[in-house]
Amino acid sequence: MLKIIKSWVIFAPMAKPQVSLPQGTRDFGPDVVRKRQFIFSTLRTVFELYGFQPLETPAMENLDTLMGKYGEEGDKLIFKILNNGLNDPKNTEKASAAFQQVLAGKNDKNLTERALRYDLTIPFARYVAMNQGQLVFPFKRYQVQPVWRADRPQKGRYREFYQCDADVVGSTSLLNELELAGIYHEALSRLGLKGYTIKINSRKILAALAEVCGGQDKMTDITIAIDKLDKIGIDKVKEELATKSLPGEAIAMIENYLSIKGNVQEVLSGLEALIGYTESGKKGLQELRYIFDNLTDPTIPIEPDPTLARGLNYYTGIIFEVKAPDTVKIGSIGGGGRYDDLTGTFGVPGIPGVGISFGVDRIYDVMEELGLFPPEVAGGTRVLFVNMGEAEAKAALGFAMELRKRGISAEIYPESVKLDKQFKYADKKNISFVAIIGEQELANRQCLVKDLASGEQRSIPFSDLPGYTF
Repeated sequence: MLKIIKSWVIFAPMAKPQVSLPQGTRDFGPDVVRKRQFIFSTLRTVFELYGFQPLETPAMENLDTLMGKYGEEGDKLIFKILNNGLNDPKNTEKASAAFQQVLAGKNDKNLTERALRYDLTIPFARYVAMNQGQLVFPFKRYQVQPVWRADRPQKGRYREFYQCDADVVGSTSLLNELELAGIYHEALSRLGLKGYTIKINSRKILAALAEVCGGQDKMTDITIAIDKLDKIGIDKVKEELATKSLPGEAIAMIENYLSIKGNVQEVLSGLEALIGYTESGKKGLQELRYIFDNLTDPTIPIEPDPTLARGLNYYTGIIFEVKAPDTVKIGSIGGGGRYDDLTGTFGVPGIPGVGISFGVDRIYDVMEELGLFPPEVAGGTRVLFVNMGEAEAKAALGFAMELRKRGISAEIYPESVKLDKQFKYADKKNISFVAIIGEQELANRQCLVKDLASGEQRSIPFSDLPGYTF
């Protein structure tokens, strides 16, 4: 860049461009991608074992599809997409008026009609509503795709992250809830996690609590406040409830409810005494008892938790949340529940459903912190053929192709440079073996194979190399 000051010409250094990522998003290098793929592959394997089928939906949905499905708090976190052509002079006046509407907290189709998906459940419900005539019920699907939320980024919480969902629609049987608990246990056990807890409650229990505290119209306020208990503590929860015009005796009732603890029988008895006389309370307790009475695997770490609320409006029955091991400060690594009328919001009532979600990004952080990824997951190329010249490289290329046919990852260094540089390349990429075909090896029709971990070297005849165990 030139600056002219009087008669002097000064060469000022060019400013470096400020390159960055949007807050709450991340790049993933090869090592991280391989570890994430290990998680994805494990989850897909378990989903398929339980008879679930894969599904994908678009990254963006019509705004009307998403709004009003996640409660007031959730709706605030939806990333809206501006309409095309807003800079067209013909649209300026409409866009300006629409923007004022948005500033006032209202949506306006002149400004935005689409949004990035907030989760995978609502798009799935939309898919079921649109394709109900072609689906075989009960329909079991799993989905592994990114979602976006305009949340405040922090450890374990991102604005772009992956979800892995498994849902069953078209069945009211609580056997589905038992199966989903089994999926959580099977998948997390295969990933090597220990010390996690599957917590469950029923939204019917929470509906009963709202009923005894003043009426069903208070349920959303109560569940939103309870859902924040782990983050803000009981005193702040009571303060928030007070701002929602709940009387003191109702807040005392909720505090009593949140204090119910103990083993399964103690928790259920405490709930029975508090809300068991209401119709919703009876049904909720019946659901919880069914789950614990019908568990066939005693190793599943599942327990009732009255404080579990899952502040999403569409849940109607059993709700799940999986807590990470106490040794890591991550919080939940999965959650879900029953939604018996979700498709009703799309004009297709009467299709019940239940599903769970795995928080892959948080699971990754837990596994990384606890060192749970198997060593072989980080591996890429197994064999590197060094480049010793044109004729030698031609022979090496042929053997590399033979190994690839056997499923062994192999590559050849593209330039004929010093061996030291090629060996450093192999070391930095964690390549296990280096294969050397130099002028002498080519003449003797042999390949020198070095195991970089042990330092052992062997001369392998060309005829044996394609079948050699690397």
